[in-house]
Amino acid sequence: MHILKTYRTALILVGAIVIGAIIGLIFKEKASVLQPIGDLFLNMLFMIVTPLVFFCIAAAVAAVAGTKRGGHLAVSMIVVFIGTSLVAGILGLIGFRLIPILANSDVQAVMSHLGTGDPVTQGTVGQQIVGTFTTSDFANLLSRKYMLPLIVFAAFLGFVATRMGEHGASVVRFFNTGRDLMLKGMSYIMWVAPIGILCYFAATIGALGSQILQGYLKGFIVYTVIGLVYFFGVYSVYAFIAGGRSGIVAFWKNIIAPAAMSLSTCSSSACIPVSLEATRAMGVSKPVSDMTIPLGTNVHKEGSVIGGVFKIVFAFALFGKALTPGSMLAVLGVALLVGTTMVAIPVGGMVAELMILSIFGFPAAAVPILLVISTIIDPMATMLNATGQCSSAMLVNRFTHFKETAPAGAEPAVAVAA
Repeated sequence: MHILKTYRTALILVGAIVIGAIIGLIFKEKASVLQPIGDLFLNMLFMIVTPLVFFCIAAAVAAVAGTKRGGHLAVSMIVVFIGTSLVAGILGLIGFRLIPILANSDVQAVMSHLGTGDPVTQGTVGQQIVGTFTTSDFANLLSRKYMLPLIVFAAFLGFVATRMGEHGASVVRFFNTGRDLMLKGMSYIMWVAPIGILCYFAATIGALGSQILQGYLKGFIVYTVIGLVYFFGVYSVYAFIAGGRSGIVAFWKNIIAPAAMSLSTCSSSACIPVSLEATRAMGVSKPVSDMTIPLGTNVHKEGSVIGGVFKIVFAFALFGKALTPGSMLAVLGVALLVGTTMVAIPVGGMVAELMILSIFGFPAAAVPILLVISTIIDPMATMLNATGQCSSAMLVNRFTHFKETAPAGAEPAVAVAA
């Protein structure tokens, strides 16, 4: 019963997706009568996503830039967060590039039904960079089509607010309050998500048939394999870097509790107390763990980064867009943003899907298609997100040279500092 309660939202969404697929397969094109209900749900999401992303980014940057516990610690933490996220993104990109998850026939069927999305702006490399990250009109920042300029602007304001000292404290509180307000609003919208997703998915499957379902299954298997390789392999490497062989022993002796907690609660935030205790037993000093674990839970999510790569590569294949070397760099960059902006509500509040849609110009119909991915990978992604904070804390402790003995009663600590 506890498992059913924990995964209630995910199970309801999965049930809605399954029912929608069955309706679409049975009634085929006639299921399109349900699409207006799905469109209504999507429009509700589109209205809230712009302020939600703005406040989440501004609050996250302000939290990092406003760190008071020493510049060395803050810089080391940021470097570790970015570095480990890049490793996760690269591993995910390699995995999903090596194993195609959609056949050409599936791509053609989707393109004929949904289109290819907004055209990509052409021009010189310099013009494309300027147009991607900035806009000449402030009003454009209110449109979801200018998501990257909005993120840059929000990050800039979050940083500037922390440089204003006490005068900027009220602005930072405004960012935090705005974030909480938008998250609460998104949670209310998520109440009707099962109905909206059921209707939209029924119409989509009714038009496409079962072509896309096999892609989901293959993608889920690939993600699970990548996740297990990352969990057992990459985290062991991080533990070795942090403390050698004794670091590996300490990590695996104490990581089971955070991993189990993440799977039982399906929440990274709920793992913070357990992760704090586990990292202290791993030999991480209290200042490092107290700062890295809570902040990392909000802005550093390796499982979500791999999931972001999955969604973007899936969407590129779905709409017949080639992954060039340049676009693969963009995939990594957006996947890192996905790992930063995923919020603590069911399946991330669809922020990742809406961001991918806006940045790469995919049609609105891609949102419910990508949402399925968020739903099926949620348990594995949550476990990677939660346990990744522990390995990152060990690395930060190593690079900042903190030395502290674990508290009495904890597992034997290891010298994870040089």
